[in-house]
Amino acid sequence: MKTENFSRRRFIGTGMLAAAGMALASKTSFANSFFADKPNSLINGVQIGVITYSFRSMPGSVEQLLQYCKDCNINAIELMGDAAEAYAGAPKYTSGSTDFAAKMADWRMNAPMDKFAEIRKMYNDAGIKIYAWKPNALGSKNTDAEINYAFNAAGALGCTHVTVELPEDDELTQRLGDKATEHKIYVGYHAHTQATPTLWDTALRQSDYNAINLDIGHYVAGTSSSPVDFILKNSDRIVSMHIKDRKFKNGPNAPWGEGDTPIKEVLALMKKKKYKFPATIELEYNIPAGSDAVKEVIKCREYAKNALV
Repeated sequence: MKTENFSRRRFIGTGMLAAAGMALASKTSFANSFFADKPNSLINGVQIGVITYSFRSMPGSVEQLLQYCKDCNINAIELMGDAAEAYAGAPKYTSGSTDFAAKMADWRMNAPMDKFAEIRKMYNDAGIKIYAWKPNALGSKNTDAEINYAFNAAGALGCTHVTVELPEDDELTQRLGDKATEHKIYVGYHAHTQATPTLWDTALRQSDYNAINLDIGHYVAGTSSSPVDFILKNSDRIVSMHIKDRKFKNGPNAPWGEGDTPIKEVLALMKKKKYKFPATIELEYNIPAGSDAVKEVIKCREYAKNALV
């Protein structure tokens, strides 16, 4: 009888352990499947992102852009301003409108920040971080109210910085730098082929919140040289970096690996130095027949992954 009771207890105990194991396995499988649905483009410590400008050839609501990011397995983005403002209820541009800028300025004065917070939640729930926002509200003709709006919206989106083309007007970079300091959100200044190793120096001196949004493709095309030394010298002032391939001597954009931009070397440097600023895919070369922007961004992501393994 004792042996029978022991065997029964052992059987019950073993069954309970097996059931517990099955439950744990079930939970683990659920967790794995749950997290497998989240995009992930943090590759060996380097955050690969994408600017939503890359999808300009496709329909571009915030919901559609979100799906493109998921399709590309990318979990961090620089968001262009138009889609977010449309979601928040901005006036729509109509052909021939002569007062659209004034309408936008009026709207921005009372724009609902809760709509930008909704976008942040929508993306964060999908596993995607919006690290930068590029609104068309940071120019010399924009009012202080619009500039404040741009920073407030960036904060609501969860961004560390806004991005804007680097102006030639030093007064504007001082003005933006002062506003950035006030809001504690960086301004990443973007340059095209006018880039030189010293182009950002004045803006960087003006404010600790003035920073660099480096485009290595444009830098290569404009200087006919590698951006590696510039990155090494200015890494503490770079908030994000656009990745594309271009030819020397103001040459054209090219599919990755076919131009003169040392993309692999730059990504390897980011991995080695453990730089935390994101490397942002910017699709600018011509999309081949039969392909689309999502397919090409996937190719770019794969190129970056191969460079970082």
